Amino acid sequence: MKSEVFDLYCDYLLSSFGQTTATGLSALTDGQLSHDAITRMLSSQALTSKDYWRMVKPLVRQIESPDGVLIVDDSIEAKPHTDENDIICWHYDHVSGKNIKGINFISALYESGLVALVIDFRLVSKTEQTLDKATGKIKRRSPISKNEHFRNMVEQATINTLKFKYVLSDVWFASSEDISFIKKKLQKDIIMPCKVNRRVALSYKDKHNGQYVSVETLCLEAATVREIYLEHVDFPLLLTRQVFTNEDGSQGSLYLISSDTTLTYDQITTTYKRRWRVEVYHKSLKQNASLAQSPTQTITTQTNHFVAALCAYCKLEMMRVSSKLNHTALKMKLYISATQTAFKQLRHLNVVKFLPTA
Repeated sequence: MKSEVFDLYCDYLLSSFGQTTATGLSALTDGQLSHDAITRMLSSQALTSKDYWRMVKPLVRQIESPDGVLIVDDSIEAKPHTDENDIICWHYDHVSGKNIKGINFISALYESGLVALVIDFRLVSKTEQTLDKATGKIKRRSPISKNEHFRNMVEQATINTLKFKYVLSDVWFASSEDISFIKKKLQKDIIMPCKVNRRVALSYKDKHNGQYVSVETLCLEAATVREIYLEHVDFPLLLTRQVFTNEDGSQGSLYLISSDTTLTYDQITTTYKRRWRVEVYHKSLKQNASLAQSPTQTITTQTNHFVAALCAYCKLEMMRVSSKLNHTALKMKLYISATQTAFKQLRHLNVVKFLPTA
C-alpha cells in the first residue's frame, strides 16, 4: 500500500461531508491522483492491527506516561444497505437491545494526559454458520468471542511495552476469566462495573466454604469500599457503590470493582470516569471520520477504509491538542471554510443578479 495515497485518503475522510469515493478524492486533487490509484490502494492486502500499530506507534510514544489507562469497548456502525459478508452482518447491540446490520468493532483506546488515541482494534468476523434452534434459521457466528479479543488486545498492549496500570471497560468484559487473566498473567489492574446478580463472598473463609451472596443483597453504603471475593476469582477485590441521579430525577447505583485493593472510593470513581473517553471516540469516529460514508463492497476494501478512519480520528485528536478546539468544532471549521470557498466561487461564476426594486 502506497503510504502517500493512504495518508491523502485519511485527510479526505476528515474533510468530506458526504460519501467518500475514489472518484471524489480524485476530483479534489484535480485528477493528479487517479481513481485507479485510490482503488488499488483500498484493494491491496487488508491492513491488520499490527500494521495499524506501526502507523500510530510514534504518536502513542509521544503521549505515553505511567498514568495512562487502557480503555476497551466495542461498538456497531450500522450499514443497512451494504451487501452482507463476514464483517458486515447482523450483530446484537446490547445498548439498543436489538440486532443491527453493520460492522462490529472492538477498540483499545489509550488515554494519557487528556489525549486519547486508538492503539488496537478487532473487527468481529462471523465466518461460521450455526442453526438457531429457536427460529430454525441459519445464523452467523464468530469463532473468536469478544472476551477472547479483549484479552488478546490487553496482552498485546503489554507486549508492546505500553505504559499503563489500569484497564477500564464496561460490564461486558468483567468476566471472572478476564479479570484473573489481567491481574495474574499480565500483572495489571482492572476497574470495571459489576452486575448486581454477581455472587461474592465477604471473606476468604466464606469463599473457602462456598458461602456467596449476590451484590444486590449487600447493605453497601454509597462512597465506601469493601473487600470481597468474586466467585471463580481467587484474589480479593474492592467493591464500591456509586450513586447517581438519572435524567428523570430518579436515583441509580453503579457497582464498581477494582483489583487494586489500595485504592480509595474517590480514586476508583475518578479513574473510572476516564472510560467516558471511549464514548467520545465512538461518536467522533462515526460523525467526523466518515466511518459509514464509504460505498466499499469487499472485506478488504471495507477493512482498509476502517483503518483509515481510525487514523483520521487520531489526526483529529492531535489537532484538538494543538488547536484547543474539540473534534466537532474542528469539523465545523472545515465546513465553514469549504462553504466560504464555494460561495466565493459561485459569486465569481454567477452572471445573473436579482435586485429588488423599492
